[in-house]
Amino acid sequence: MRRIGRLMIGCLLTGAPLAGFAAAAGDAALMQVIADESAIELETDSQSGPGWPDVSLGADQRRTAALRTLQARLTALPPSPAGSEDDLTRRLLAWRLGTRIEAARFDEARIPFDNGDGFFNTANYAAETTVIHSDADAVAWIARLRALPRYFDQEIANLQRGIATRVVQPQPTAGAVLAILKLAAGQPAAASPLLAPLAHLPATIPAERQAALRAEGLAAIEQSVKPAQAKLAAFFERDYLPHARTQLGASTLPDGRAWYAFEVRRSTTTRMSPDEVFALGEREVARIHGEMASAMRSTGFGGTLPEFIAMLRADPRFYAPDLQTYVEKASEIGKRVDGLLPQWFGRLPRLTWTIRVKPPELEASSSGYDLGDPARGAPGTVVVGAHSYQSPLFGLPAWILHEGVPGHHLQIALAQERTDLPAFRRKDEPTAFVEGWALYAEQLGEDMGVYRNAYERFGRLSFDMWRACRLEMDVGIHWKGWSREQAESCLRENTALPETSVVRETQRYIAWPAQALAYKIGELQFLAERHRAEQALGAKFDIRAFHDAVLDDGPMPLAILHEQIGRWIEAQSRQHD
Repeated sequence: MRRIGRLMIGCLLTGAPLAGFAAAAGDAALMQVIADESAIELETDSQSGPGWPDVSLGADQRRTAALRTLQARLTALPPSPAGSEDDLTRRLLAWRLGTRIEAARFDEARIPFDNGDGFFNTANYAAETTVIHSDADAVAWIARLRALPRYFDQEIANLQRGIATRVVQPQPTAGAVLAILKLAAGQPAAASPLLAPLAHLPATIPAERQAALRAEGLAAIEQSVKPAQAKLAAFFERDYLPHARTQLGASTLPDGRAWYAFEVRRSTTTRMSPDEVFALGEREVARIHGEMASAMRSTGFGGTLPEFIAMLRADPRFYAPDLQTYVEKASEIGKRVDGLLPQWFGRLPRLTWTIRVKPPELEASSSGYDLGDPARGAPGTVVVGAHSYQSPLFGLPAWILHEGVPGHHLQIALAQERTDLPAFRRKDEPTAFVEGWALYAEQLGEDMGVYRNAYERFGRLSFDMWRACRLEMDVGIHWKGWSREQAESCLRENTALPETSVVRETQRYIAWPAQALAYKIGELQFLAERHRAEQALGAKFDIRAFHDAVLDDGPMPLAILHEQIGRWIEAQSRQHD
């Protein structure tokens, strides 16, 4: 999935679900803490409101102080009944507040971007989900366009603070972002993706007024957005890139080892150390290597695993001739999986999902899932890039299971639709839960019968190896001082990923420390919980009920998930006695 933990998703923070939850919970003090936390969150929401987030240092410091006050208020509340909805909400909110307060120590606003994504795409993502329903909506969007320079200036100030304190991205990352910024700055105003919300105005707005609104929007791009984009690109080229660091690892930053250790804990939602993560990666790589060799032999190939991987990379029968063919095949797989879902899940979301090609200005961002918004009429979307068809087709089933259903779309849409829960419990974090579930979905495809031949099963194993390699690569780069070449070798030697993906993925891990660790660690937790339930319940185990139990309460840290499934197992045992 794209952008988890990087940009706030406003559609999950709006509406009035909190009132329904308050009525159910009946704890006014807890409800007020939740409401106050939500108000702080809205200050950094990039998807709604009259302007853009206040990301200044002063605003960050005020928010951190407010979070500390909320943490103290939450701690002082009398305990909620064990196992109740209030009790779960409190534990989740306590984790959330504690993590954000700890993160504030490292002033992460100094690095507000990774390899292909960051603050410079905030407006583009808002444009993707903004639907104009009235004249007032159109005027508000145009006002936001005119306010964009102030937001960029605040981020430039954050970047300048990073330069002054030597907390900067490495040169390859900064160079890649500079290319994106130059592309955006050089794009004609009339072709700006920020005009997209004004392209389809409601018929209730007279034609003459529609034309005037579009003209105002174009003027805002020409007069405000374009100069701001040019200023940002010039800053990166003149000031940021010359100061970007030459060393790759986050541990080389001031206080970098403490920061990376924290990032590992936050990403995995565990207490694992970097060295423990690395050791797990070594074990997983060895295990999956054996399964890949077995899958290779089942195809009848008589050579070695490296020779098999080389054959897969070179044989044109495993690749789509063009993007249209690739998207059509992805759509067929998605629809086939849709038909299997009722056998494996008791509850399914109402929100539909689709597949689309991302616009050129977002090409450098990762492909994946963009969450939808029922209130705004936006479906969940699996996003492919212009060059996605260069990836092998035998990996496509696993990818659709991950990004679409029963992966990201199913989990996230179900959480969105739990409008009886407070908004923070329906958000697309923590990463270990969201991405761990999506990897579990890839493996569930084996049970569901989605993989139709040994090559597609090998594709899933190649993806599994990819995520296992991340455990070694990320820690290797950011903790052990690995070079880019050392990191790339794990993917190059053990997976069937094309060379372009090997290079791109390694650059991603360099630019975004620890995020990639969440996937495999989360997946292993989901598998462990299922095994625990199967062992405890025996013939009473119902896979549909288990999946519902896992997803019903929204995303959560893995330790709390373990506690929740333990309670569910006890309830199932009593129910069938």
